Amino acid sequence: MTITKTDVTAPPAESGPLNLTRRSMPNWIPWAVGAAAVAVGLLTKAVQGNWALGGGYAGLFFIVGVTVASWRMEDRRCAKDRLATSLVYGAFVVAIVPLISILGYTIQEGFQELSPYFLSHSMRGVGPRDDTGGIYHAIIGTLEQVGLATLIAVPIGLMTAIYLVEYGTGRLARAITFFVDVMTGIPSIVAGLFIYSFWIMVLGFKASGFAGSLALMILMLPTVVRAAEEMLKLVPNELREASLALGIPKWRTILKVVLPTALGGIITGIMLAIARVIGETAPLLLLVGTAQSINTNPFDGWQSSIPLYVFEQNHAGNQFSPARAWAGALTLIIIVMVLNLVARLIARWKAPKAGR
Repeated sequence: MTITKTDVTAPPAESGPLNLTRRSMPNWIPWAVGAAAVAVGLLTKAVQGNWALGGGYAGLFFIVGVTVASWRMEDRRCAKDRLATSLVYGAFVVAIVPLISILGYTIQEGFQELSPYFLSHSMRGVGPRDDTGGIYHAIIGTLEQVGLATLIAVPIGLMTAIYLVEYGTGRLARAITFFVDVMTGIPSIVAGLFIYSFWIMVLGFKASGFAGSLALMILMLPTVVRAAEEMLKLVPNELREASLALGIPKWRTILKVVLPTALGGIITGIMLAIARVIGETAPLLLLVGTAQSINTNPFDGWQSSIPLYVFEQNHAGNQFSPARAWAGALTLIIIVMVLNLVARLIARWKAPKAGR
């Protein structure tokens, strides 16, 4: 038997021990680059006199500086990661700065006028040269109008979302989804014109707080439907199947299992809808009118609201009206914050407990 030799490739010679560690940029480098970026921003502000331009140059300097330092001290992959991270944080800063600026300026301008007297008195009998008067009548109007809109929109929107997720199939479900999408982009003035033409001109009712609530309901409805629909879709099907396997009817499964599981997200969606409409002015100008005195009946007579109060005071043109307008805007922000806090507490209280 003949044995032939075959060519065997020899293993490569070892060039040395493998390096299992990776170079890392010192932690103080980003802080140093950030300090230099702040200096660049302040220098730009001193030369150009523009805070926005200084902030833009500072952010650009920080992003480029951290990326270049990571490229030199680490590797290409780490440099790309730091570049993406810097861009994400930069986008967050760009988004949050206007919000903080508006909130800070509103507090600065409106805090001086905000007082217990301002919150407990109306504008009845207040002349253009008087420094008295308050926002109590507008607070009552806003709470009643938004409350009525919520009482109408939430049940309709929630039942629509339940139908789309649990029962809806075929053309009807597709048609409802289409019209909900269309309603999401409806301008507020269109909703006000629709209620004005139907409720006031066709049916013959007069301007009132309830007419404004109908317009606000139209604006709230698509937000409630979309939020509730997405939250219901997130409920695992295993929970539904387990309940149905025990012989529980589907309607009771939805009521006792599905809705409590999605309650936190549904309440958040409702609060988003309320925040969407609580500052609307255009439909209320058509449907509610302007009132300087207290009207606790939203079904009869003109009724003021906080957005209308701010609009009126901003256009009053006297010495004390700008301060009242800023105080009204601050009051509206406080009401939204309080409602969101209450909704969070309710959602946490009613949410199903995890674990034991």
